[in-house]
Amino acid sequence: MYGAILGDMIGAPYEWHNLKSKAFPLFSVHADFTDDSVMTVAIAEALMRAGGYGVIADEKATKEIIVSCMHKWGHKYPNAGYGGRFRQWLANNECEPYNSWGNGSAMRVSAAGWLYDDIETTRMIARWTAEVTHNHPEGVKGAESVASVIFMARNGSSKDEIKKYIETEFEYDLSRTCDEIRPGYKFDVSCQGSVPEAIISFLEGKDFEDTVRNAISLGGDSDTIGAMAGSIAEAFYGIPDVLKDECEKRLPDDMDDILLMFHTDRRAQLLKKTIASLKTDSSKEAVMTLLWYLKSTLLWVPCSAVIDERDEKKWNDILQPKLDNDEPVTGMELTAEQAIRLIPDILESGNDYYFPAFTSCEEMGEYGNRFSKVQKHIMEIINLARNNEKDVNGIVIDAFTESFVLPVDKNTAARS
Repeated sequence: MYGAILGDMIGAPYEWHNLKSKAFPLFSVHADFTDDSVMTVAIAEALMRAGGYGVIADEKATKEIIVSCMHKWGHKYPNAGYGGRFRQWLANNECEPYNSWGNGSAMRVSAAGWLYDDIETTRMIARWTAEVTHNHPEGVKGAESVASVIFMARNGSSKDEIKKYIETEFEYDLSRTCDEIRPGYKFDVSCQGSVPEAIISFLEGKDFEDTVRNAISLGGDSDTIGAMAGSIAEAFYGIPDVLKDECEKRLPDDMDDILLMFHTDRRAQLLKKTIASLKTDSSKEAVMTLLWYLKSTLLWVPCSAVIDERDEKKWNDILQPKLDNDEPVTGMELTAEQAIRLIPDILESGNDYYFPAFTSCEEMGEYGNRFSKVQKHIMEIINLARNNEKDVNGIVIDAFTESFVLPVDKNTAARS
């Protein structure tokens, strides 16, 4: 998603003042997000709410969430530069699609390219994100094609494989070069007149920045072509941290929060999937993948809890002896050390004790709503486990579902 938003920001100053050159300041004083970024964030939030990585709600429920999020973000940022028909759609409570073939469906779809395990599902979800407004065949095709390229790029497909797939499945002409397109290319908001150009910009690009420069140098609907090309280039090349920093400092906090949650949620779900796969694949490569996700994913840990009636018996049996006086029970706030001991006995086995961590709040089950919780890096969690007053044998991740134990030695580094 960083790629789409960066492409939008970098291209925005040139939408009505087209360039026909790759030599321009990457971030001019007018570089800012537009409707492309707002709706990209809306779709990302919607797909997270509909289940997140690899989870698919039914079509009706998913589309309802998509519409709700698009309205929410559209009303938050009403002056972001929406087209006339989309602006009318935002104002219409009935929210019927309006048969658009515009490139709005393709510029906002990038989240769908990242969240699913196969290209068929990716295309289906991309189609749903389009159909709530852009239910014309060209509008749907534009969204599906961009999401497909992102899916293929992040899964290691070559540019030749991507080009062949898009030409075969969507019948876009990708045989042209940027130099051939640039001289006569004019403003075109249709999917059929801008999506192929964005893909060609990627196919010719040498890295992320070069791809975006290609896209903007064509002219036309610069911010949207930049957003589409940038979303694809991110999946293929990644993005330098310095550009991510530029993106984040130009976004308002609420949009930046969704960006962070999306990437954190995706890494957490990939971690969860990798943990499950270790039951059938314990190869060195699988273990190394797990360790990488552990290092790059923030996990949830309990901070504190307030005792209620459901916890009183456990409190009396386990924690009350720790008190020096007869403090009231119900309504008492527990420390993190005390609170995690309210979690069921799966965390204790004889004299062995395990510190809990979770890939999502949902993985905490009923306890997710009863604890105050915080996200921490795995090394912070290891330190919490080492400093626990009980002898901790390891960190158990997702104790109630597909659990994985990371052994911890208080006197040495963590082992796995």
